[in-house]
Amino acid sequence: MGNRFMCMTKKDERENASKSKRMGGGGRSQRKMQAEEELLHRQALSMAIHQHQLSQRFEGSMSRRIGGSTSSRRRNLSNDIDPLSNAKQLPEFLENLKTKRIVLIHGEGFGAWCWYKTIALLEESGLLPTALDLTGSGIDLTDTNRVTTLEDYSKPLIEFLQNLPEDEKVILVGHSSGGACISYTLEHFSKKISKAVFLCATMVSDGQKPFDVFAEELGSAELFMQESKFLIYGNGKGNPPTGFMFEKQQLKGLYFNQSPAKDVALAMVSMRPIPLGPIMEKLSLSPENYGTGRRFFIQTLDDHALSPDVQEKLVRENPPEGVFKIKGSDHCPFFSKPQSLHKVLLEIAQIP
Repeated sequence: MGNRFMCMTKKDERENASKSKRMGGGGRSQRKMQAEEELLHRQALSMAIHQHQLSQRFEGSMSRRIGGSTSSRRRNLSNDIDPLSNAKQLPEFLENLKTKRIVLIHGEGFGAWCWYKTIALLEESGLLPTALDLTGSGIDLTDTNRVTTLEDYSKPLIEFLQNLPEDEKVILVGHSSGGACISYTLEHFSKKISKAVFLCATMVSDGQKPFDVFAEELGSAELFMQESKFLIYGNGKGNPPTGFMFEKQQLKGLYFNQSPAKDVALAMVSMRPIPLGPIMEKLSLSPENYGTGRRFFIQTLDDHALSPDVQEKLVRENPPEGVFKIKGSDHCPFFSKPQSLHKVLLEIAQIP
């Protein structure tokens, strides 16, 4: 993983310092940069608070079903679109749509806040998005060191599904390791889930750990547990690690290589440590429950955290009903390619 990042040499540092002096005083430049960074952080926090307010919305759903082919399909999306360009089609689109509610599940270290662009776009299209904080994530106050199982981690999603009206289903969208939560709930609440969408996510097979998906980048689970410098020992060094957290430069290189600076700033002030237990847990998935679920996978083609080759392998070994591709997206398409992600989600929602 380390060779994905460029370290600055002493020579580079001297050259940068020299350039700074030639441009009119390093001190003033440094103060200006700090002021700009502080402003970005304030804007990011404001965005996060606004997103949490949006994510609490919970409204009704439509009950009609659209017609058309049920065949599996693959899509390549290379350009962002204007969601308002289809505004005239919305009444018919909504009238014919069976499942309007889309539940957004974040990946490792993230929270409901990361979906703020997606929520706005889906609401403009007349859908009902809800973003949840998993246990110990976002504004959930649980200590991540106490989150030891996938069931613990998925508890907010489990409770959400348990509280749905008996005749209502949802479309689940899981990002990155949030895919494991989607798989878990497909196994235990399959009748509540209309479609499951894995967004560059851990779409594991029976008996696999979510961590196994990241082995190409992070090494084997055993090696990671022994040697990683990112581990957190919440119960003391004499006990097994309880979580991990990447440093800022690693996060930027792995997750945000195409994301706008403001969204990266939002992530830097909002991401939390990742509980280790849930992603090291082997999933038990049966043909009767998980196997009958309708799964879709969205590939991100400029992804440094989960390479396109790894994503293709997941699709090949555990084939979903449909595969969609977003060109130019890093591991966080809700930041780097929100319009394209929105278009894909609308298309999946309309598949009968």
